Amino acid sequence: MPRWVEKPSFYSVFETLDRLEHILIDRGFAMMARVDHSGHAAKVGMDLRPTQVLLFGKPSLGTQLMQAEQTIAIDLPSKVLAWQDSRGQVWVGYRDLRTIAAEYGGLDEARAAVEELANNIDQATDAAVAHHTELSADDR
Repeated sequence: MPRWVEKPSFYSVFETLDRLEHILIDRGFAMMARVDHSGHAAKVGMDLRPTQVLLFGKPSLGTQLMQAEQTIAIDLPSKVLAWQDSRGQVWVGYRDLRTIAAEYGGLDEARAAVEELANNIDQATDAAVAHHTELSADDR
């Protein structure tokens, strides 16, 4: 079980997270926030390659995790990081939800919710970074 998942993207950081946001919304997820670390760095006169984090959740599933182990709330909502490395390659990365659940004893009573959320994140990030001219209904 991977702790950290990384995937290269064909798009800019901004466009990658825009694509991911649209895919997740189509799958019934709620967007909680988008943090532009490089934008905040620029405001204090510092340079940082494009770096953004998208926070999102699906309350019907995330609540099941918190009902099983309320302290998992510190790791929710789910987050995906997009960044541009020193060679110009854009990546998305995230902690696998199955790994996070294992840190809380597996959340056995919420196992189905863990798997559904984890699978949705895996599939949505795959579609967001894939090389397509536009997203098809199947990608969402």
